[in-house]
Amino acid sequence: MHRLFLELLPGGAPVKKSTGQYKAMLARVRPRDLAGKTRRRMAAEELADLARYDIKLKAMKAELKAAVQARGSHLMDIHGIGPAGAARILADAGDVARFPDRNHFASPAGTAPIDASSGEHTRHRLSRAGNRRLNHVLYMAGIVQLRNDTPGRACYRRKRQQSKTSMEAMRCLRRRLSDVACRQLAADAAARPAAAPDQAGTGGHSGTTLKSSAADLTPDIGSSDQPLPGPAPSTLPPAVPARNPPGRGQPPHSDDAPEASTWSAPPDERH
Repeated sequence: MHRLFLELLPGGAPVKKSTGQYKAMLARVRPRDLAGKTRRRMAAEELADLARYDIKLKAMKAELKAAVQARGSHLMDIHGIGPAGAARILADAGDVARFPDRNHFASPAGTAPIDASSGEHTRHRLSRAGNRRLNHVLYMAGIVQLRNDTPGRACYRRKRQQSKTSMEAMRCLRRRLSDVACRQLAADAAARPAAAPDQAGTGGHSGTTLKSSAADLTPDIGSSDQPLPGPAPSTLPPAVPARNPPGRGQPPHSDDAPEASTWSAPPDERH
């Protein structure tokens, strides 16, 4: 839009204008040549698109604001954090109880600096780890605080007076905002009422019940429910009844002579 107004108006139009201001400026433009009329038509079409996008953005911000307030969060009380930033922090941070302290929260947020000291020189550098979207929210909050008379602006100036560069002072401000956001999340979690016992299951999640939603199993599926088989048919020969030994001095009958056992070796192979 700024590029088109540079060709439509002498000197162009300032940047960061609202859609209504662009419309008022375009209404005063009356080009006479074909190229000017084409540019004006293109600018009018882009302004119509911007108007539709503005309506969508307002509806989205209203929805996010209602969702954040319904969660009982007060992150929007922090200067520089709006509905979109608060929703991003809540979505990416999750349960604040999983962070033991603010230092553990700063690590995934990417606001914990990395020690880059060498010898007697103590210095830190920017950490590229962590959630960059969450880090961007804190960075934009720091930019907003620098434009106004806020505690963040005082913190930034104090770091600059300590011979820190602008980037180092900005990293310190981002870390301070990270601590403030973590403290606010913890305060909101403490003020939030605990879930009712019938709304939280054994795993601590709402909706979890002890009753299974699976269909009933088919009957007689367990091993103890199956019919047992009958006794197996015997394949061994019937046992021969033992006979009384013959009397002393009487030779054994031919039928009473013991047969050679099949489990013992022949006489010539015993030794």
